[in-house]
Amino acid sequence: MDRPPFLPLHADRTMDRLPQLYLARHGETAWSLSGQHTGLTDLPLTPHGEDAARQLGERLRGMQFKAVFTSPLQRAARTCELAGFGDVAITDSDLLEWNYGEYEGLRTAEIHAQRPDWQIFRDGCPGGESPDEVAARADRMVAKARAYDSDVLAFSSAHFLRMLAARWLGLEPIAGSLLMLDTASLSALGYEHTRNTPAIRLWNDARPKPH
Repeated sequence: MDRPPFLPLHADRTMDRLPQLYLARHGETAWSLSGQHTGLTDLPLTPHGEDAARQLGERLRGMQFKAVFTSPLQRAARTCELAGFGDVAITDSDLLEWNYGEYEGLRTAEIHAQRPDWQIFRDGCPGGESPDEVAARADRMVAKARAYDSDVLAFSSAHFLRMLAARWLGLEPIAGSLLMLDTASLSALGYEHTRNTPAIRLWNDARPKPH
């Protein structure tokens, strides 16, 4: 039987010797709840978002990371803090969310009313970042994570983390459109057999920690 594409944490114990990059999306904000594109607008977490960030911390409890990185935006930094890593986290501007430019604060339906075929991972945002610009930041984060021989954890936002996953796999930026992420979710990027075979080990896990 073929191996399923997305595995629970540590489902394959033979993979423990290869480091993984864990991705944590920030908790809920007012705009993530309403579906508005939130790039550089620095919104706080909602009370529900803070609770979900603490639950994310429970999932991460007991795991060891050689380095922890966070976006400077408060929704990611606060999620990092509530998850229990605020004291050790390195703030890195490469983890900023996509700059949406003229589309900041708009919902996808509002953008499609102007540009029915718009796709962010293909077209980027007027007055903001192109897919190639975001991919360049993602490539730098991939290089930073792969410089460590142990697991690394990064807190950021949905579109950037989707781009980061695509670039980890060596795919073009448009591949990020295939990967969805919920708030306060946990994902893990690693390898299949060797460092020459990058793979997704876990994706979009927003479940509470099992008892």
